[in-house]
Amino acid sequence: MANTAQGTTTSQHAPSAARAAPAASASRAGRGRLLTMLVALSVILVVSVLAGIALGPTVVPPGDVLRFLVAAVTGGTIQAEDATGYAVVWEVRTPRVLLASVVGAGLATVGVAVQALVRNALADPFVLGISSGASVGATAVVVFGVFASLGVYALSAAAFLGALGATVLVYLAARGPLGLTPLRLVLTGVALAYGFQALMSVLVFLSPNGQAARTVLFWLLGSLGSASWESLPLVAAGVLVMVVVLLRQSRSLDVLSMGDETAASLGVDAERLRRGLFVLTAAVTGLIVAVSGAIAFVGLVLPHVVRILVGSTHRRVLAVAPLAGACFMVWVDLLARTAFAPEELPLGVITALIGVPVFITLMRRRGYQFGGR
Repeated sequence: MANTAQGTTTSQHAPSAARAAPAASASRAGRGRLLTMLVALSVILVVSVLAGIALGPTVVPPGDVLRFLVAAVTGGTIQAEDATGYAVVWEVRTPRVLLASVVGAGLATVGVAVQALVRNALADPFVLGISSGASVGATAVVVFGVFASLGVYALSAAAFLGALGATVLVYLAARGPLGLTPLRLVLTGVALAYGFQALMSVLVFLSPNGQAARTVLFWLLGSLGSASWESLPLVAAGVLVMVVVLLRQSRSLDVLSMGDETAASLGVDAERLRRGLFVLTAAVTGLIVAVSGAIAFVGLVLPHVVRILVGSTHRRVLAVAPLAGACFMVWVDLLARTAFAPEELPLGVITALIGVPVFITLMRRRGYQFGGR
């Protein structure tokens, strides 16, 4: 009887073991694909950065680019006849290309976080009205010379303060009896965005400077023309902190996307998590807009593209999205400054021209549901 019982027990566990084996194998295969994609995107990013530095209205040979970069990093010397090329590579193009990669990584990551925050597949970093508030601050600098004492930092400082003010207004207006709900956040952000845009239009209309409208419009569509080594560290640190924090909260983001009731049943405080995400994404969006202007479609489209590649699990999406966004923005910036050189296209024009057909293709693609579910 004992042998019979033992045999029965063994036979009962056999199907479970048989089911567990394929699942474990699939999990290992998924991790392998993710690692391969991360390595491939890292290599592509390095090549993209070098190409972005070498190419432009004046092409610098790749060998010279590497030589100038090594000399700058190690404190080496260059020949007198190379001084102009060195200045172009190190002082102009390198900070701009690095800033493009940071902005792209930040926009893609913020897009993932905001879509989880408001549980809306159409959400992007600017749906909360933060960029519109930053635009008001930047417009005030261009039109009336606000913060002129800050010199080259006036535009970035005013844009960030505008974003900070918009964050406070959205938070106070969106917070209701049930806390910070996704629907109230979206509606409040969209409504205040229209209000900020109207205020910005009034500022331009009242401007005594006839070129103010052109300058403001170019900034609103996105530009990295003012990139410098001084503007890079703060936004890079902000994006890095955001990526680390979101990766640590990736499981909670998976739960949050299922709804507040499910989150509560699984021990996740949806209200507290949503409040933290709102503050984090608003701060980083303000930093990004302050140095690059409002660049559309990156935070909207790239999260969906990444979900197609790696699935909807936030840990995988957040691991891939920064690299994908960085690669994408480096090439967008390169196209912006070379397509009609010496004139420069606004970045938002190119991202829209690319993002619209990609987004429509995603909508028509069978088997993909926006948001990954």
